Amino acid sequence: MQKMYSRPSPSGQVNKNMVPKDQTVTFLLNYSKALRVFDYQNITFETLLN
Repeated sequence: MQKMYSRPSPSGQVNKNMVPKDQTVTFLLNYSKALRVFDYQNITFETLLN
């Protein structure tokens, strides 16, 4: 997986259709900060702290 994402694009530029909006990145970062996953014995609990 690392090799797939680490090689440069053929033209040397990023395709503008593939670049996420700042709003999308902020949403995902905030969501990941609020998500908590707890493992208790054989059960996994996922909670969203919002």
